[in-house]
Amino acid sequence: MAARRGKPAGATGPVVRRTLHLLDAFSPERTALTLTELARQAGLPPSTAYRMLGDLVDWGALERGEDGAYRVGLRLWELGALAPRGLGLRERALPTMEDLSAVTRENVQLAVREGTEVVFVERIAGSGAIPVRTRVGGRFALTATGVGLVLLAHAPTEVQDDVLGGHIPRFTDLTVTDPAALRRMLAETRSCGYAISDRQVTDDALSVAAPVHDQRGEVVASVSLVVRHGSAAPHALSALVRAGARAISRAMCEP
Repeated sequence: MAARRGKPAGATGPVVRRTLHLLDAFSPERTALTLTELARQAGLPPSTAYRMLGDLVDWGALERGEDGAYRVGLRLWELGALAPRGLGLRERALPTMEDLSAVTRENVQLAVREGTEVVFVERIAGSGAIPVRTRVGGRFALTATGVGLVLLAHAPTEVQDDVLGGHIPRFTDLTVTDPAALRRMLAETRSCGYAISDRQVTDDALSVAAPVHDQRGEVVASVSLVVRHGSAAPHALSALVRAGARAISRAMCEP
C-alpha cells in the first residue's frame, strides 16, 4: 500500500493544516486513537491537540467514546458523500453494477484514480463471492488490481513514470513488480480495452476491469469483476465487464 501523504506540521503551522494532520492520523488499521497517539501522529503538543480535538468533536468530525479514544464522526461521512467525483459517479453506476452482480453473483467494484493510488467508491459483494481486500473509501496500489491497471494505463505519462519509477508493492508471489513488464501490461490494456489481474492481490482472486469514460471520452473510472481464480475464463468475463463499463459511460453522458 502506498504511504500516507503529507508530513506532520509543527506546532507553529497553520491551524487548518494541523487540523488535517489530526484527521489524517486515522486509517483502516487505526480507527480509534487516544489524545497522546493523535498528538504524536500530528506532531503537536498534547495541550494544542486537546483543544483542536475538542473543536472537531463539537463540530461532529470526531466522536469521543467512553474509553476516551477518538473516532471519526458521522459529520465527515456526510460531507465526504457530497464529493461530486464519488457521488455522481456512484449514482449513475449503481444500476449497472447491480445488474452485473445479479448476473454473476460475484464482486463488482468501481474505482477512480487519485494521484498515484486507486480509491474505491463502490463495491457490491454477490452471494458467495470471494472475500477481497478492498473497501469503499479505501486506497490501493495502482499496479496490482484490475481497476488500478486500467486507470494507470490511461493516466498521464508523468503519473505512469512516477508510479513505475518508485516502489512497486508486492502482495503475492504473482504480483508483477517489474516496470518493463508493467508497461507491456498497460499497453495491452489500452489495446484490448480491459485489464486482467490474476492472483496479484491475493492467491485466489482474479480481477477483470474496463474503463469508464465521460462525455469528453476521458477515462474517469474503472469497473471490475473479482472472482475466484479458476472459476471463470478471464476473456469470457471481459465481455461482461466491457459491456458494463459502456453502460456506465452512457449514463455518465446523460443530463
